[in-house]
Amino acid sequence: MFFDPLYFVFMLPAIAFVMFAQWKVKSTFNKFSNVPTHGRKTGAQVAQEILNANGLYDVPVERVPGQLSDHYDPRTRTLRLSEPVYGSTSVAAVGVAAHEVGHAIQHAQSYAPLKLRSAIVPVANTGNMLGPLMVIAGVLIGLTGLAWLGVIFFAAGTLFALVTLPVEFNASSRAMVQMTNLGIVDRTEYGQARKVLNAAAMTYIAGFAAALLNLIYYITLVTGMGRRSD
Repeated sequence: MFFDPLYFVFMLPAIAFVMFAQWKVKSTFNKFSNVPTHGRKTGAQVAQEILNANGLYDVPVERVPGQLSDHYDPRTRTLRLSEPVYGSTSVAAVGVAAHEVGHAIQHAQSYAPLKLRSAIVPVANTGNMLGPLMVIAGVLIGLTGLAWLGVIFFAAGTLFALVTLPVEFNASSRAMVQMTNLGIVDRTEYGQARKVLNAAAMTYIAGFAAALLNLIYYITLVTGMGRRSD
């Protein structure tokens, strides 16, 4: 059984940040879920309006179960909105719906960071799964090469988390522009929707921070192998 107290030195701040970010996005979403927009349009209607305004008539809008399970699937060119977003007329709902449409617009315009993120998904998933196992195995049996290979594998997942940041920030910016240009939100609602999207963005920042600290920990662990063998 591998146990290293140093891991908690690295990861406790990241875990605390992730937990705070998750609390922040849920509390902000819940707060503005009770604030209706002046147009009384549902999240699904807003999504469809923005899609139509950008000529994306072939992107269906579907309802999916769960809360904050909203996403755009570039493989099937489908926009999926959660129950609290699909049929709600709240500021939170239309903000989230518009954000997801932002990803559809990115896809249609071949936005480079989105293409890069999609391309590295298989490598990132493999790296997140195998990387830590390879590092720990390398440390336990004294194979520095295997441990460094694990670090490289895990770094792919960290790169994915980094590339996700501009993708998400850009989608939110596109959402705010679209909602303003189409008159979906007024001045007050603009600020409220921005708070919802900023809170959501914090979760991606926290995710990257956690991945980066984890990577630094693995590098420190493997680097220490050489010192221990001297």
